[in-house]
Amino acid sequence: MNRQPLILAGSFLGVGMGAFVDGIVLHQLLQAHSMLSARYPLTSVTNLEINMFWDGLFHAFAWLTTAMGIALLWRALSPPEAPRCPGTMVGALLLGWGLFNLVEGLVNHHLLHLHHVRETSDHLAYDLAFLASGVALVGVGLWLIRRMKGKQA
Repeated sequence: MNRQPLILAGSFLGVGMGAFVDGIVLHQLLQAHSMLSARYPLTSVTNLEINMFWDGLFHAFAWLTTAMGIALLWRALSPPEAPRCPGTMVGALLLGWGLFNLVEGLVNHHLLHLHHVRETSDHLAYDLAFLASGVALVGVGLWLIRRMKGKQA
């Protein structure tokens, strides 16, 4: 059975869910890690507005990615013979979330220096922990996907 459509759908959903967790927990609840906080520290109303605008664009990305994942999932599960393996789906979700953390961490934290997990002088440790979480999520996701190969449920 071809699990690729299910893995693709789950990965898109994982990216979207990872982005939502990042945006809701780190950006909004903990009020750290806003999209441009390294360039525009949250020290003035203008900088807060700039960061809020870019955080909004980030949430639009998260929403669009999640919507795409739902559409792909719908399509993947349409044929009656389509594989419906919860373990594969969970693995794909973790894979997508981990890929989100890796790409977001490498690009925004390390390459562009747009923001860090915590805007402190010792931000590197937090940024590396964020990347490590991405590696762990990808690893567990791939392990689950491989473990479920050939299984229906």
